Amino acid sequence: MRETAKQAKRHVRGIFEKVKGSGIWWIRYCDASGKLRREKAGTKGMAITLYRKRKMEALEGRKLPERLRRRPVLFEELIEDALAYSKTHKRSYRDDLCRLGKVREWFGSRPAEAISPAEIEGRLATLKAGGLAPATLNRCRSLMSLCFGLGMTAGKVSGNPARLVKRHLEDNTRVRFLSQAEEAQLRAVIRERWPEHEPELDIALHTGIRRGGMYKLEWPDVDFEHRVLRERASKSGKTRYIPLNQPALEAFLALRRASGGEGRIFNIQKPRHWFEKAVAMAGISDFTWHDLRHTFGSRLAMAGVSLEVIRKLMGHGSITVTTRYAHLAPAFEQAAVDRLASFGQREGQERPDFQERSDTKIDTSHFAIQ
Repeated sequence: MRETAKQAKRHVRGIFEKVKGSGIWWIRYCDASGKLRREKAGTKGMAITLYRKRKMEALEGRKLPERLRRRPVLFEELIEDALAYSKTHKRSYRDDLCRLGKVREWFGSRPAEAISPAEIEGRLATLKAGGLAPATLNRCRSLMSLCFGLGMTAGKVSGNPARLVKRHLEDNTRVRFLSQAEEAQLRAVIRERWPEHEPELDIALHTGIRRGGMYKLEWPDVDFEHRVLRERASKSGKTRYIPLNQPALEAFLALRRASGGEGRIFNIQKPRHWFEKAVAMAGISDFTWHDLRHTFGSRLAMAGVSLEVIRKLMGHGSITVTTRYAHLAPAFEQAAVDRLASFGQREGQERPDFQERSDTKIDTSHFAIQ
């Protein structure tokens, strides 16, 4: 009887452990309108203090803060909002759908306000350990930030924890291009197994157009008379015009003869089903479709074309991106530094002997302080 009395004395009405032994206490009370409510408090002492505070507020008829009255918003809802936005405003909707599927597995059933930056960082670290590239991790982080950002705009959440997660360092300096021997091997395989796709290889190699833009082309985008290709959905969102050389022009002519020249130029969206197999059969390693674009830029640089012209032809928004090809123009750079050998010489004047150094000393005696 004595032990039972002690237990009764320790029991405080209105507080309870939702999970016995967890040390996390909750309170249960009726608000000013008589509605039964539950609220997470923390330690037992905090729960007792919060319970007394809520009882006093109910007696005084005060309303609870807005955040306590509304239902918690699940992250699933923010994901749906982000996908709706992506479908309307972004060209990467299909990729976003795939990446947010993974994010949905992580946090979909969680209240959005309960997700912390540390949890997001931990999930990305797991993906990194699985071999995903830094660029892919940053896309996932950006998508989560988009979810929270749209949620803040809609008043569904009060913060964006994804913004506090550091971006992973990306190496965008990689330049992999086809050598002439590798191109010959690749063409031989394509001509034997997929001859109908060789024009696609020529267009990629001789225009530098991105894969996404290339496979959306329609016949009105090709101006055969002026030898110009129009890319309406470039990465920057602006329409750009690409000059066509003879190999690119002949590739489009071959495709027009085969298709009749109406509607979309290509009846596929991605070349993976044949290109990756062709690369493997040709014995070429570490090469992707995007590297055809690198081949375009690299060959221009090796031909001595200026970086500014390469930037325009490739549609780069900044010359900084184009400088990755600068080291591929050794002859061009050599010619530039060779000009220093004749610096300061008149025409026909012999280069002075380096042993005869010019006197560059200046008489500073008149600068002395009086």
